[in-house]
Amino acid sequence: MLSHILIQDLAVVSTLELELGPGMTALTGETGAGKSILIDALGLALGDRADAAMIRGGRERAEVAASFDLTAVPAARDWLAEQDLAEEGDGDGDGDNNCAIRRVLPASGRSRAYINGHLASGTQLKSLGERLVDIHGQHAHQSLLRPAAQRDLLDGYAGQTGQVRELASLFRDYRARDDRLRALLTQGAERAARLDLLRFQVEELEGLGLTAPDIEELDREQRRLAHLGLLQGTAGRLLDALYDGEGALRDQLGRAEAELDGLLNFDERLGEVRDLIAGAAIQVEEAASGLRQYLDGLDLDPALLEQVEARLAQVHDLARKYRVLPHELPETLERLRGELAGLEGDEVSLDVLTRERDGAWQRYRDRALDLSAARQAAATRLSATVSAAMAELGMKGGRFEVQLTRLAEEAASTQGLDRVEFLVSANPGQPLQPLAKVASGGELSRISLCIQVATAECAAIPTLVFDEVDVGIGGAVAEVVGRLLRALGERRQVLCVTHLPQVAAQAHHQLQVRKETWDGQTHTHIRHLDAEARIDEIARMLGGTTITEKTLAHAGEMIERAGG
Repeated sequence: MLSHILIQDLAVVSTLELELGPGMTALTGETGAGKSILIDALGLALGDRADAAMIRGGRERAEVAASFDLTAVPAARDWLAEQDLAEEGDGDGDGDNNCAIRRVLPASGRSRAYINGHLASGTQLKSLGERLVDIHGQHAHQSLLRPAAQRDLLDGYAGQTGQVRELASLFRDYRARDDRLRALLTQGAERAARLDLLRFQVEELEGLGLTAPDIEELDREQRRLAHLGLLQGTAGRLLDALYDGEGALRDQLGRAEAELDGLLNFDERLGEVRDLIAGAAIQVEEAASGLRQYLDGLDLDPALLEQVEARLAQVHDLARKYRVLPHELPETLERLRGELAGLEGDEVSLDVLTRERDGAWQRYRDRALDLSAARQAAATRLSATVSAAMAELGMKGGRFEVQLTRLAEEAASTQGLDRVEFLVSANPGQPLQPLAKVASGGELSRISLCIQVATAECAAIPTLVFDEVDVGIGGAVAEVVGRLLRALGERRQVLCVTHLPQVAAQAHHQLQVRKETWDGQTHTHIRHLDAEARIDEIARMLGGTTITEKTLAHAGEMIERAGG
């Protein structure tokens, strides 16, 4: 539900801010006052094409910000989560139920859009808008013109939404089995050749018999063996310098320790230094012992180096062959084993797989035919209901029909075996034609209104906007339009731009659009009308420039009769 909108420097609006609530809200005002500015701004916020000419004269940019309450719109919440655009909550659980959209239109450069503070693309804006608002009239957001939306609406009206999800699962199961069977039938010799290659490759890599840590250790062993001379020479030289040689460090430390012992009789403060030197001497002895053990353990067998280098050469040859790093060979083996197991597992009887595929198709087809029957029954009911409502709205003799066309089995999909299309004839004698081809915007709006009222309980879009749905009607028909809009407003949020008092009187809320001029500038304002102001506005719509007490009384009676 649209809860708030802010418009700045758009067309004749300098600054306009509105809080909106549930129910039916009528937008009224004198001709030329700019009643459609709110609708235009909302369309811009939801992805309509932006044009720099829309910016108010003398301003650098225009901006529209709209806030929505998503409490009753799980589809929009799920979409935001999938796109990583959901608003972070404050800990009370309400964050996911709010959505803020902002569209900035600069005088130069491209427009920018933000969803919950995140920069968003035009495609994302439109996709979200289709889940939040449906604008009826000569505007872009008319979901009822889309075949997919027509089918979904019929399924919801028929109470088959859950069955459609189940049918989609059955179709995916059938398609997976069919794809597998086709792959087995078409691969033939290519698949057999791949099996032979995989078996050879797995056997070759298994023959290596090394894990990734083994390969790393083999590399370390090769480096050690290749530098035995350097290791032995350096270790021996260091042993001499530390312990065994003439003037070794251990002897020098011993002499220093003895000299300090002799000085302790004169100054005991040298004791700490003597202790440090004694400790150093012990560490030198331990280091010398470690070097001696290391030298004793060095293996100088040249044959061992040849063996290690030959093994390592085998590793590198295989790594080049399989185009991987040496330590990735074990991982490559596991991948090839998996592919081999998969292909060998596919060596099932084609007869068995064919029976499984045919069984999956039969389960899908049976459920699709059940869905078709439910759709046909619902189509008959919906056609009659909408046709009757069209007669009430001044289109006597007009017809609405939900047409179901059985698809060829080759065209089966997750949505079943039917093509759903809404057809309409607005006047007697005219042939039925697709709803999208209805010429009159006013007729399209009224037909859409009939459909929305008939399917209000099952429709998912929370906010409906009707722009000039009362074009070309009046009197009793206008009152019927108002009653239908009010009934629709009991279930969903309805915004209606109207010039008829019979429609405006039925609204739960009313906004007045006024155009004023000062300092050579034109300004449009919108204000909420209280009970008294509503009577005045309805009276103006009834009586024009001359408003009498009788007109005011009539206006009050209309509002009271509508329920207020």
